[in-house]
Amino acid sequence: MSWYDNAVFYHIYPLGLLGAPKQNTYEEPVPRLRKLFPWIDHIRSLNCNALYIGPLFESVGHGYETTDYKKLDSRLGTNEDLKEFVSLCHKAGIRVIFDGVFNHTGRDFFAFRDLKERREASPYTDWFCNVNFWGNNEYNDGFSYDNWGGYNLLVKLNQRNPAVQDYICDVIRFWVREFDIDGIRLDAADVLDFQFMRCLRALADQVKPEFWLMGEVIHGEYSRWVNEGTLHSVTNYHLHKALYSGHNDHNYFEIAHTVKRLNDMGGGRPDGLKLYNFVDNHDVERIYTKLNRKKHFLPVHILLYTLPGIPSIYYGSEFGIEGRKERYSDDSLRPALSLEDYADAFTDNPCTALVSALGKIRQEVPALSYGDYQEIQLTTTHYVFARKWQDKCVYISVNNGDHDVEVTISSEGHNTFQGGLSGQILEAQDGMIHFVIPADGGEIWISDGDLETEDMMEKFDSMDSPSSSNEMIVQDEPKSEADQKIEKNQKKVSDADSVDVNWNKPYEEMEVPELQAAVLAKLGQNGPVTDQMKRQVRENVYKDSLINWVKSFR
Repeated sequence: MSWYDNAVFYHIYPLGLLGAPKQNTYEEPVPRLRKLFPWIDHIRSLNCNALYIGPLFESVGHGYETTDYKKLDSRLGTNEDLKEFVSLCHKAGIRVIFDGVFNHTGRDFFAFRDLKERREASPYTDWFCNVNFWGNNEYNDGFSYDNWGGYNLLVKLNQRNPAVQDYICDVIRFWVREFDIDGIRLDAADVLDFQFMRCLRALADQVKPEFWLMGEVIHGEYSRWVNEGTLHSVTNYHLHKALYSGHNDHNYFEIAHTVKRLNDMGGGRPDGLKLYNFVDNHDVERIYTKLNRKKHFLPVHILLYTLPGIPSIYYGSEFGIEGRKERYSDDSLRPALSLEDYADAFTDNPCTALVSALGKIRQEVPALSYGDYQEIQLTTTHYVFARKWQDKCVYISVNNGDHDVEVTISSEGHNTFQGGLSGQILEAQDGMIHFVIPADGGEIWISDGDLETEDMMEKFDSMDSPSSSNEMIVQDEPKSEADQKIEKNQKKVSDADSVDVNWNKPYEEMEVPELQAAVLAKLGQNGPVTDQMKRQVRENVYKDSLINWVKSFR
């Protein structure tokens, strides 16, 4: 058992939280990072014991166009500030992982600057992918190159180049030596070279005991990335989607099906896949915004903390803040916050109190970290499952419906169960226990429990369902050429499952409808393809994303 097996993560996007300027002027460092020091106590009060923070290092704008991997971004402060911050986290019992942006660099990265200046004579021509001195780009470099996501601001590194591998490994050694970090979240891991990731795993096993590698992966069979040779974990976007839509659609079958599929990916073992679970992050809308019924915040987070995997809370979501994804900006997902504005949150804000209580339960009940998963009852509106470990049995029950639900299940030989959130005690009778799952509610029933609790249900009863006055109104804007192209593609592929796929044709030569049909066919090989799954495929009209998706299947 490693530290990350029972970790509860807090996630900070520092440039946003600290209100840093959008563009880096590379002037004297401003010690904004020190404003995070009081947040360490806040993280501990939420009963989180790990922190994912980043991006951190010198960059042009949003942080993912790195220009210097060994220098804290000037907008955040100095390396000494970062070193002290990590040290204070460790003293508080909080492990720290950094964002590792190793798929691409910014154009001011030293090797790319040399390439621009010396062209064919540069020793770094092979550090980047497909440099073509017969091409050009919008920067008028006089050459072209591969990028990430269609943005030439993000220059794709050639991860197969041994010199690049050595450089990145040296960066990681530096981070461990200088800042004593405990792991790395690998940005865009779904497009990283697998040999490169094997190199990073070998290094992780050397630099520090239990050094953790977690990758950002959107689609595909997660076991391709999570195994003994590559990464310890990846982002669980499958569950992320199921958690909010399973409540909005009043469909717990979607969540249970997702859990079963992930469990099968891991060989049916609780330690098969230790995925990084989340309900929102710096790239997707806030969970409080996505939920049609705000009271579903409670059952959603009960599932986040009790389903197999490693739970994570994105800064600010513990307060129930809103954040809607905008057409050309992620700024609303990455707001500046002042901790002073939430001084009374633990007593006055039911969202904050719930997150803290769930973190406490998670850390005090090992079955939630290590236990086997077993589905007990399942309907569209209520869901009961067990986590069993050693002599402990924990029943988790949630309800997304308008009415209370009565449940009677086996006591598994235990005399009593305690509600982790309500404190209620259930007495077994004739080998059975009986309880009620309240509408829009849930509970964690712990066999022979003796936790100190307060009634979270009473706090959440004060939460109102969303009304039209709470909904954001977005004015229609003139459609851009890019949006018109997307609409055209969406109409064109409205029936992608009827498109014939020429499997002898390289994916790169396929059009969007063919790629969507290929993804649907691959999904069909793994089981029934639901209407929801079809809709998810059809809504993806980005060729590069679809190519990565279809290639992710074995």
